[in-house]
Amino acid sequence: MFEMLLFRLGEAPGTQRHELFGVNVFKVREIPVMPEITAMANIRGQMITVVNLPRIMGCMLDKRPGLLLVTEFSRMAQGFAVEDVTEIVRLEWKQVLSAEGTGGNLVTSVAKLNDEGGGTRMVQVLDVEQILRDVFPQEFQATEEAELGSTVHLPTGTFIVAADDSAVARMMIEDGLKGMHVDYIMTKSSKEACDRLQQIARQAEREGKAVADKVALVLSDLEMPEMDGFTLTRNIKLDPRFTGVRVIIHSSLTGKTNEEHVKKVGADAYVAKFNAMELATTI
Repeated sequence: MFEMLLFRLGEAPGTQRHELFGVNVFKVREIPVMPEITAMANIRGQMITVVNLPRIMGCMLDKRPGLLLVTEFSRMAQGFAVEDVTEIVRLEWKQVLSAEGTGGNLVTSVAKLNDEGGGTRMVQVLDVEQILRDVFPQEFQATEEAELGSTVHLPTGTFIVAADDSAVARMMIEDGLKGMHVDYIMTKSSKEACDRLQQIARQAEREGKAVADKVALVLSDLEMPEMDGFTLTRNIKLDPRFTGVRVIIHSSLTGKTNEEHVKKVGADAYVAKFNAMELATTI
């Protein structure tokens, strides 16, 4: 289960609807009334960059955005201007479906909410990592390949299974792993990673090997449709076939609470996105 903050950005392009968007509550620090700003806002003495989210999503507003979502992604604080905030809803990850190929490159998934009256609401879950990369490209500079390559040494014949639902995150992870000169399998969700691991386990059994002889570790995001990284980690750690397979959680959800939760489900390490050298050192 997790909680999602729902908000609106104005009239969606080509429609007369003010559609719902969502973001994980754990990423939101506070929601002040929109202060007087230029490109920066002073929030409790901290200067943060403000992102005009309605403009980025192509929505039309006939007035100034009313609220500011102050969030923290990848150890960096930022503000997102929004039209208004509607509510916080509690839902299961299985209610979140992948939007791959259907929601545009700024939407990773769609959440299906069931109302008390029997109706259904659809919420677009934003790919905040892609948005931040578009707005702050300097923060997503790649680490030199030579620097990464000298850091990582996996057991001979093993590879990494990685899972992330964000296209830009997958691109950056793949660039990093290539720079480390390690073999890997990239998947688009925890569910896909889980299915691949089951296939690998069956193949290993036929060959008389342990899964750990093939998979050195699993690198997983936390927030993904259908199954989150916590569930994937628990599945791996509770299955004796995966004994010896390490799990690293690689997430933009930073903070002590999340890191403690990662430890409780048995993950071996937690690395905040996107620091390729820190990831290489942890691997």
